[in-house]
Amino acid sequence: MVGFIRPPCEAGVISATPAAAAALSQKRKRLTLAATILGSSMAFIDGSVVNIALPAIQQALHADAASTQWIVNAYLLLLGALVLAGGSAADLYGRRRIFLIGIALFTIASIACGLSPDITVLVVSRAVQGFGAALLTPASLAMLGATFDAHERSHAIGIWAGVGALTAAAGPILGGWLVDQVSWRAIFLLNVPLAIAATGLAMFASESRDPQAKPLDWKGAAAVAIGLAAITWGLGAIPASGFYDRTVLGALGVGAAFLIAFVAIEARSRERAMMPLALYASRNFSGTNTLTLLLYFALGGALYFLPFGLIRLGGYSATEAGAALLPLALIMGFGASFAGALSDRFGPRLSLTAGPLIAACGLALLAFADLGKSYWLGVFPAIGVLAVGMTITVPPLTSTVMASVGETHAGIASGVNNAIARVAGLLAVAALGAVLFASFSHHLAGPEPANAALNAVLAGQAGIAEGAISAFARALRTVMLVTAFCAALGGVAGWWLIRPLGAEAAR
Repeated sequence: MVGFIRPPCEAGVISATPAAAAALSQKRKRLTLAATILGSSMAFIDGSVVNIALPAIQQALHADAASTQWIVNAYLLLLGALVLAGGSAADLYGRRRIFLIGIALFTIASIACGLSPDITVLVVSRAVQGFGAALLTPASLAMLGATFDAHERSHAIGIWAGVGALTAAAGPILGGWLVDQVSWRAIFLLNVPLAIAATGLAMFASESRDPQAKPLDWKGAAAVAIGLAAITWGLGAIPASGFYDRTVLGALGVGAAFLIAFVAIEARSRERAMMPLALYASRNFSGTNTLTLLLYFALGGALYFLPFGLIRLGGYSATEAGAALLPLALIMGFGASFAGALSDRFGPRLSLTAGPLIAACGLALLAFADLGKSYWLGVFPAIGVLAVGMTITVPPLTSTVMASVGETHAGIASGVNNAIARVAGLLAVAALGAVLFASFSHHLAGPEPANAALNAVLAGQAGIAEGAISAFARALRTVMLVTAFCAALGGVAGWWLIRPLGAEAAR
């Protein structure tokens, strides 16, 4: 996941799924709703609590910064690259079946994560978790959409969204408490009872398929996965090897080549593609996805590195670091309906411009906040402004994505936008890790190698020189300013590319 916020268009996937013809009792519908909530929340909780646990994991497993990033990147890589294929598999082979397979893979991988003896096993297990999430997440959304008809769906989505808001609020605090009071391993093992409950409830759901489902686009999925993996690896290797290292440049070149091949495969596949390029003929679809890439890049990067700053610079415990992000979830949860009404009244273009710009202001405030001082005077105002910006942005982003391509393609458009949000988080962690290292190296004074010094700071080793702490604080500020710039670019994209609803159709 992106972290503490769901991708913007998950509710759009639910709304766009046709209701199945099978008549179910209200009891079975409620049990299916509970199963889908547990399934999707399981993957979402995992994505949020791992960020809080990363400092403790790095310290416990004696991992360097690049390996620690792969704890998140391995998960996001498989999830982002395969989530569209997972949705197609659910439509083709049965939503409940793919949901249960996804839960099984996710649970086995969670146990492996919790029992990992070293960082290598943990990263591999996280990759399997990401594959499981790429199956269970779209399948759970499609199951929910297929279970409820048009008259009942709004109420079901409301319950699903409400529980999601509670999960977003409680997840980081629960994860932090488990890290402080039990072990970082407990955050992965927590998935096991949730998975057992979701599996039992899913047995009451009816199986559903899409009779018009297209074949799986395995060539496209493989190309985008290899391309993203190569680019992510290349960016992550920069701190140890340098940007001009042949291996780094080779990895970035291979990654770019496979992504170009992915575009060629999708163009050749046309309507059978997992990401039909014809959708980008809509200016609003292209604009909203550009905005999503920039804004969720900023958000994913900020929420990855901020817990390190709170814990290593501010002296926060893991529980306190999780609680520090609580206003983000609460403001977004309670403000969504107001933001939707605001967009309905003034049009999405204003919201999709002002929201990212306000979020950029919040990220800029985080850059200059003194993490060692009072939370209420430093971190809280910045998190609050960031939350307001995200709250203003997400509801109109969802509606504009769905309206930009028409009702027939609303489901695939929502899925593409969700995948882009996840890929943005993947690229953010890798690219901003290189930015953090470059800035740290520039500000570090003394003979100690920069890579070793940065690893020592991030791992919380004893006896760290004051100069290294100061260099990390400046590097973290640089990262936050880059995220603020990207969010602001998202606002510019919203103003420049988004047209009023109906303008494209009238053109």
